[in-house]
Amino acid sequence: MNASNIIFISHGGGPMPLLGDPGHQEMVDRLNELSTVLPKPSAILVVSAHWEEAVPTITSGKSPELIYDYYGFPKESYEIQYPAPGEPELASRIHQALGQAGIESRLDDKRGYDHGMFVPLKMMYPQADIPVVQLSLSASLDPELHLAMGEALKGVEWDNLLVVGSGFSFHNMRAFFAAPSQEITDLNQGFEHWLLETCAGDLSEPERRQRLLNWEQAPGARFCHPREEHLLPIHVCYGLAGKASSGEYPAKILGKDSGMFHWQLD
Repeated sequence: MNASNIIFISHGGGPMPLLGDPGHQEMVDRLNELSTVLPKPSAILVVSAHWEEAVPTITSGKSPELIYDYYGFPKESYEIQYPAPGEPELASRIHQALGQAGIESRLDDKRGYDHGMFVPLKMMYPQADIPVVQLSLSASLDPELHLAMGEALKGVEWDNLLVVGSGFSFHNMRAFFAAPSQEITDLNQGFEHWLLETCAGDLSEPERRQRLLNWEQAPGARFCHPREEHLLPIHVCYGLAGKASSGEYPAKILGKDSGMFHWQLD
């Protein structure tokens, strides 16, 4: 693959980052920082935590609409626009690369963009002038498969492609609204430290891969991720990168430590 940059981002709570919520200011700052560090891509592939299918599925429409897949927010959050074009040729190449790696997938020319795509990209690239393709998670939530999906993406030929794993390194919804406690802080920080060591530490690549495969053994793992869909985009990112991250962008989001990682490919 000619992708030059891969990022895993913690995308915050629904549309709140776009509504001026102070609990998301550090996240907004980190995404703005990333948008200045990264060269403007020719296209973007987003692996969103908010889309699961029986087999990995790829948006292939020319002009996908937005899916406001959140509930109970102010009226203006359902009027957000982000008219980024699709890129059917890139979608086709992703489909082919997955197939060549023995991973069944399908194209979907009707599916729109969910908020795991348009919320962060509206902050990073507000002009909405970069073509975007989304790739779903597998509903199996199998970490081995998601690592393999990333490894398969190495077969995609596309100059200056940005790959975005859009998830959240901490995703315990009850804990976001619970009274602060030392126990919650320790579990949150324990998992974040493990994730930083895993993605950026001085490990062999087989060690790094094995840690991600066995992520449930990490300190605080199931507290931070009662369900792992918001973590798995990082598996796809690492599967593609195959090396330690090039830069880390931590942020406190809704009072919880959260991680973001950047891999720059040669």
